This record gives sequence, C-alpha cells and structure tokens, in this order.
Amino acid sequence: MVAPKSQTTKFALKLAAIISIMAIFLALVLYYGLDLKAYLWLWIVFGLGFFLSVFFLVRYHVQRLIYRQIKKIYQDAQGLEQTQKERTLITTDLNALTQEVERFTENRQQELATLKDREAYRREFMGNVAHELKTPLFTVQGYILTLLDGAMKDKTVRKKYLQRANKAVERLIYIVKDLDMITKIEMGGLTLERESFNIIELIQNAFDLLEMKAQGKELSLVFDKDYKDSIMVYADRERIQQVLTNLIDNSIKYGKPSGTTEVAVDRLNKNRCLVRVTDNGEGVEEKHLARLFERFYRVDKSGSRAVGGSGLGLAIVKHLIEAHNEKIYVESQFGVGSEFSFTLEYAKEGA
Repeated sequence: MVAPKSQTTKFALKLAAIISIMAIFLALVLYYGLDLKAYLWLWIVFGLGFFLSVFFLVRYHVQRLIYRQIKKIYQDAQGLEQTQKERTLITTDLNALTQEVERFTENRQQELATLKDREAYRREFMGNVAHELKTPLFTVQGYILTLLDGAMKDKTVRKKYLQRANKAVERLIYIVKDLDMITKIEMGGLTLERESFNIIELIQNAFDLLEMKAQGKELSLVFDKDYKDSIMVYADRERIQQVLTNLIDNSIKYGKPSGTTEVAVDRLNKNRCLVRVTDNGEGVEEKHLARLFERFYRVDKSGSRAVGGSGLGLAIVKHLIEAHNEKIYVESQFGVGSEFSFTLEYAKEGA
C-alpha cells in the first residue's frame, strides 16, 4: 500500500535540491559573503551532506503521507466491499429462507392431500367390508329365522335352507381368510418360500383345479402353444399357484359362454419370463383399469356380486407378485376381453 518509488524519489530529489541550494546560498551569504575559493571543499561536503539528509527526510515523510492516504482509501474500499458482501449474504439468506418456507408449505399441502385421500379410502374400504360381510350374514340370519318360524319341521325345506346358510358361512370364511392374508402381506408378515419349479406344470394344475367350473360355463382353458419343454422359474410355488388360480378363476367368472381363457409364457429377457392370462370375455372400461387391484373394488356395482368371490382376489394377486419384487400388468378392451400378465424370475441352472 505505498506509492510508486520512482515518483516519490523524483519528488524528494527535486525538493531536497531546492532546499539544499537555498540553504547553502543563505549560509554563504551570512557567514563568508561571496568568497567561496578558500572554503570550497568544505561547502561541497556540507552541501552534499545537507542534500542527502534533506532528501531522505523528505522521501520518508512523503512516502508515509502517501501510504496513509492510500491505506485510508483501501480501508474504505474494504468496508464498502464487506458491506456489499453482507448485503448479498443477507439477500441470499432471505431467498433461501423464502424457498425453504415455500417447500415446507408445499410439503404440508401434499401431506394434507394424502391424508384426505387416505381418509376417503378408509371410509370406502370400511363401507365395502361392511357390505361384503353384511350380505352373507343377513342371508344366514334369514334362513335361520325362517327355520325357527316353523320351516324346520319340513325336512326338504330344512335341508335346503341349511345348505344355503352353509354357503353363506363359507363365503364369510372366504372373506375373512382373504382379509387376513392381505393384512399379513401389507404388514410384512408373509414369508416366501422360494424354490425352482416348472411354471407350465403349475399352470396345468390350475387348469385341472378349475376345469369343472369352466365346463359349467362352456369355457375352454388352453395354452397358446404346445410347451414340450419345462420352463423353470424361481419363486414361491404355493403363492404363484394362488396367483394363477385367482387370475384364471377371474377370467371364468367374467368370461363369455363358449369363450376361451388362454395362458402363455413368453421370454421377456435372459432373466425373466412373462406369464399372460388372456380371455375374450366382457372386458373392462379404461376408466376402471387404474383401480382394478384395489380391495373390494368392483366394476359393476350392481350385479357383479352375483359372480361371488371376496372382492380381494386381484388385490391379493398384486401384493403376492410385488412381494416377489415382480410386476403385474393389465390390458383390457371393453366388449373384447382382458389380459393380465406378470413377470417371474428364471431359475438359475443347477438351482
């Protein structure tokens, strides 16, 4: 923070020279007049020493003065820069605080929206559970009251009503079991027993299990082609059997008489296959597709309960597939048919 040395030196030289000449001239006049010859050497030494003293003295004070002025200017500039930085920092902090408040507000709004959705879903779910349980309970109660009112004396009527009451109780048990299973799945209480097995054999087992039900509706259960070789997958055999049974049973319920349910196993990539269950039944309108896997969700609110079931089949299927870390898909065209498909991991060689 000093002035350039060359400029300071020039100024000091000029000032020292002027002062020295004036001082020597004044001293000569006062003490010796204008006679310089006798004491010339003495005055040269005196003049040179005086000149150097004045030079360094002036140079020092000039540099010090300039340094102080520049230092003051520098300090002022630093103060201005620091103030500007503080202002920028304050502005930045305010912007960051504003953004944080906006994010907080947005998150709270999203949480509120989620809570509202969950509350609406809870109310709908409780209403569905009550309705599903109410129907078979009232059925059982109606038959029992009829028997108690005197119908019990007629053996034919008694047997018929008891059989119907038993079916209603079975439906209640079916609903409770499905509710218990889906609760275990959602709570993480379901343990998968993975093993290698032939998926073609498992599909054939599902066909055999549902063959009588399909024949009652004149439906055909078929493969898309003749699978001569086994296709080995790695999953929980019992749970995948349940998935296949639910999907095929669903296609039979909503299939058209003399229709077809076709199952295919396609190679998706080197690690996974895609199992497809396709029917040419009623199909589903696009507006219902997003909610098909919800618990108790029914496309036809009025008449679909006539086909039976707990209303939890597709929800259980979705949870079981996702428990395997796999994906399930649905495609449907109203009046044409539907296709449900899910992925499965191939079994490793030697497993």
